[in-house]
Amino acid sequence: MGCACIDARSTQTRQFLKVNEILQRFDRNPRRLIAILQAVQDEYRYLPEPVLNYLATSLGIPRARVYGVVTFYAHFSLQPKGKYIIRICDGTACHVNNSQALLDLVRDKLGIDEEKPTSEDMLFTLERVSCIGACGLAPVAVVADRVYGQLGVQKLGEVLEEMVRAEKERRT
Repeated sequence: MGCACIDARSTQTRQFLKVNEILQRFDRNPRRLIAILQAVQDEYRYLPEPVLNYLATSLGIPRARVYGVVTFYAHFSLQPKGKYIIRICDGTACHVNNSQALLDLVRDKLGIDEEKPTSEDMLFTLERVSCIGACGLAPVAVVADRVYGQLGVQKLGEVLEEMVRAEKERRT
C-alpha cells in the first residue's frame, strides 16, 4: 500500500501543472517573482491563495514576501476576474466628461456593482481606474485591451452588446 502523503503530493502536482510549467519557464528563480506572478495571473485571471502558497514553497521564499508583492502592485488580483476587463477612467478629465454615466451603464447592463465587480458568468470585470493616460480623449475606457476615447454611453453599450453576442456565438 502506498503512502497517502505521496498521493497527496501527486494530486497537488497535477493540480498545479500549469504553475510548474511557468516556474520552469522562469528557471524557478525567486528574483523573477513578479514575472512569475504575471504569468500565473494570465493563466488563472487572478492569483488564488493555494497557488501563492505553492509558489512560495517552490521558490523557497517566505509566503509573506509573495503576498507583499501581490498586495503592493495594483496589477495583481486576489479575486477572480472575468474573461474581459473593462477599465473606465475616472480621473479628473474623464470625471468632468461624465465617466460616471459609463460606470452606471456597465453596472446596469452586466448586473454588477462596486462590491461585486465581476459578472455572474465570469465574462466581465469592471474596474474604475484613476487614469488611463489619455486625458485628451476623455472620457476613456479600455475594454478587453482596446482603448475607446471620447466614449459615450450609446457607443459603450454597443461595444458591450457586440461582445456578449460574439461570446454567445462562441459557446454555441
